[in-house]
Amino acid sequence: MPSPVASDKRRHIIETAYALFKSNGFHATGIDRIIAEADVAKMTMYRHFPSKDGLIVEVLRYRTDRFNAQLDDLAAQVATPEEKIATIFDWYERWFRSPEFHGCLFAHALAEFGDAGHPVFEAVAGHKDGLKRRLRQILDETMPADRAESAAAALFMLLEGATLLAQMGQGDAAMRDVRKAASSIIAMPDGSR
Repeated sequence: MPSPVASDKRRHIIETAYALFKSNGFHATGIDRIIAEADVAKMTMYRHFPSKDGLIVEVLRYRTDRFNAQLDDLAAQVATPEEKIATIFDWYERWFRSPEFHGCLFAHALAEFGDAGHPVFEAVAGHKDGLKRRLRQILDETMPADRAESAAAALFMLLEGATLLAQMGQGDAAMRDVRKAASSIIAMPDGSR
């Protein structure tokens, strides 16, 4: 079992790399820059992360864990599926307005690591599939399974599109449109396509 000091160092490296990757990109951020910003020895870096790809995957897992914990906390505060979906939209709207918003880290990773067999690609796919699965599980409470699957896919695509528009400075309008479209999708009678 790793010592608390080793765990703290590892987490510090991940958080430092996360901040750098988020603002500068993955390929543009070198290991030496991460080492310097994290103020760790090169040996410490390589003991925790033998490869940059491994570090990137851990950064994406870190971001996924934070995202899921935030959405879990929000979902625990509301009761109905509609309220749970609304809290996800609220989270996105706050994120778009945040000075820390630089677009989707996962979309950036996908753009830089497009090979489906690459571990970074797999981490991105896992995160995105997790969000779609979360949406479907919420909708499963009020819809037949096939309709919940379709509605979740549509809501997921709306959020992905809104994220791109937010990166282009149109986040408020995008979320207004997402909420309107989501209401229509969720309200469709059974059997509607």
